[in-house]
Amino acid sequence: MVINVLNPAVHKSTIPSETVKVDDNGQIQLKHGAVQTMNIGRSTNAGNAYIKGTDYTIDMLTGKITCMGTNLKPGVQAYVNYTYADPTKVTAADIVGAVNTAGDRTGMKLLQDTWNQFGFYAKILIAPVFCTQNSVAVKLIAQAEALGAITYIDAPIGTTFQQVLAGRGPQGAINFNTSSDRARLCYPHVKVYDSATNSEVLEPLSSRAAGLRAKVDLEKGFWWSNSNQEIQGITGVERSLSAMIDDPQTEVNQLNENGITTIFNSYGSGLRLWGNRTAAWPTVTHMRNFENVRRTGDVINESIRYFSQQYMDMPINQALIDALTESVNTWGRKLIADGALLGFECWYDPARNEQTELAAGHLLLSYKFTPPPPLERLTFETEITSEYLVSLESNR
Repeated sequence: MVINVLNPAVHKSTIPSETVKVDDNGQIQLKHGAVQTMNIGRSTNAGNAYIKGTDYTIDMLTGKITCMGTNLKPGVQAYVNYTYADPTKVTAADIVGAVNTAGDRTGMKLLQDTWNQFGFYAKILIAPVFCTQNSVAVKLIAQAEALGAITYIDAPIGTTFQQVLAGRGPQGAINFNTSSDRARLCYPHVKVYDSATNSEVLEPLSSRAAGLRAKVDLEKGFWWSNSNQEIQGITGVERSLSAMIDDPQTEVNQLNENGITTIFNSYGSGLRLWGNRTAAWPTVTHMRNFENVRRTGDVINESIRYFSQQYMDMPINQALIDALTESVNTWGRKLIADGALLGFECWYDPARNEQTELAAGHLLLSYKFTPPPPLERLTFETEITSEYLVSLESNR
């Protein structure tokens, strides 16, 4: 689900006079694509204009001009006046969105409409680049709370290791001061190859981590952690971080200890996402601070709520209670068989269902479950012993 907040009528810029030259292939490439209006002329500000369709054609999406006839020949200098859709004009307010007087939502608030339109809510929320602003980050967390989702949030480009750790506290200068179990904090940015510039550029880790989360959901299951899974398509990281699986003092493990997800890059390991916990850690020590545990609970809770619609307004009797509890328990047993849960139980507790509540049409069913936590720390206890010396035998 992608929400495009760019409004070409609002988010646009004008280049009054871009100096260009026809290349050997008879083409001109403007500095910007998504062109809305354009004129090309012999003098500044596109004066003494060439004729579109006679002297040139233009691909408005890419900003590539193809020259025709004899007027715009290779080597000819010209001047272009054009207006283009400018994504740099998009603001944090556009991303956050609002509800207008007609009740229509914009920005990320549109996510609240997805169930009625598509039959699902987004479960992984990202706003690459903009999420580094605290104003956007807090709204992403609020949306994740409302939708039962997880949001992936980046530290700003250029943040140092010390600054990102300090950012978890009240004196920090970045957007990481949260204990929400709906937020996954990502650091640092990653490097990717840009074919247009033939160079490496920085991209937010959040978008790659979110993509990996979706991949793990599809291939392994929502109950799997996406930590220690290799990230495809990246060439490096913004800054080097020390990494060893058995040394808690390495930088990647220090980041994990402060509820920050990072990149593990050691000898022969490849570039792997590293970190299981949401921003709830270390404030919240309950196992729900593991992202996969939190998300497993979300899937179960939401599934049971929506499943129960078929039973609404039926007579409250023993048959209804038995049908509900057995249906839920049957599904719980399937989740156990899939490996998504270690145990599950749904039951009716008479002590929790008072006569006055039942008379009012209120039925309470209880259920509990245990998702498998990820293996975050493995300890081998070793002993050097002489007891196996007794196994020595004579060969005579």
